[in-house]
Amino acid sequence: MSSTPLELPPALAVPPASSRRSLSRDLLVLVRPHQWLKNLLVVPLPLVAPAAWTPASVARLAVAVVVFTLASALVYIGNDIADRERDRSHPVKCGRPIAAGHVSVALAVALGCALTGVLATLLVLVVPRLAWPVAGYLVLNVLYSTWLKHVPLLDLFAVVLGFELRIVTGYRAVDVTPSTWLLLCVFFLCLMLILGKRRRELEDSGATHRPALAGYSPGLIDQMLTLSAGLTAVAFLFFLSRTPPASDFDDLATLLLTPLGLFGLFRYLQILAVHRAGGDPVRALLRDRAIVLTALLTAALLAALVVTGHVAGAGWLP
Repeated sequence: MSSTPLELPPALAVPPASSRRSLSRDLLVLVRPHQWLKNLLVVPLPLVAPAAWTPASVARLAVAVVVFTLASALVYIGNDIADRERDRSHPVKCGRPIAAGHVSVALAVALGCALTGVLATLLVLVVPRLAWPVAGYLVLNVLYSTWLKHVPLLDLFAVVLGFELRIVTGYRAVDVTPSTWLLLCVFFLCLMLILGKRRRELEDSGATHRPALAGYSPGLIDQMLTLSAGLTAVAFLFFLSRTPPASDFDDLATLLLTPLGLFGLFRYLQILAVHRAGGDPVRALLRDRAIVLTALLTAALLAALVVTGHVAGAGWLP
């Protein structure tokens, strides 16, 4: 009798532990965990309202972040499936799991279906009031992946609207009416960040990877960046000037917040023009100590004012 060990068919063979770990890592990379920080936009602006400072509201905000994280993961999976052929010719995106062949399309679809089931369960059973902004975000991204991302200018506004829907989701989670000027400020700020990303893409790979870049030029993007930065500053100043005061220190807070906001804008423009970074806005912002420190100081000052207004019962912000 032969002593040759029995060999299992490939379909039944158990992969080694290192392969299982590698696949788990690839699936995690597929849903872009470093981009999940964008979903924290659901949180800070609604918390500016004193009415949102309750345990129940904070819990609903946490669920809203989870919901949008699931929704954005679905979008990333769909984009990578649709763009896998184009990504293979990109110097950086060729390393994405599907484009590199580390994750099959079938496995990516299965993961997307599982995440869809979890997302639908949360929206139906836990936070039904968030259904329409999340559904709008998903529909917007389907349109973006199939059409809008190929149309110059429209591609910018589609991405920015995705950020605005995150913020609206946060406000709906705590049942607070958002400030129009604050939403406009975020809109212009996000538009500036997306323009910075397009600026780097145009210089790094041109229109070969992203066809919509054929409708841009460095000069046009620079003009739109300048306009967006100016509109961001104006909207922020209108927000500060048109909100009811919370305390006797309101004027001082305005004087402090204004230069902090302008410094943050100028620093980002410096990153784009001088350091030639910004291809990934999230990483560019988080890795810059000056911007991180400015954001922390601004958040601390806003938090102090909100607490002061809440204690005084004044309601400085809507």
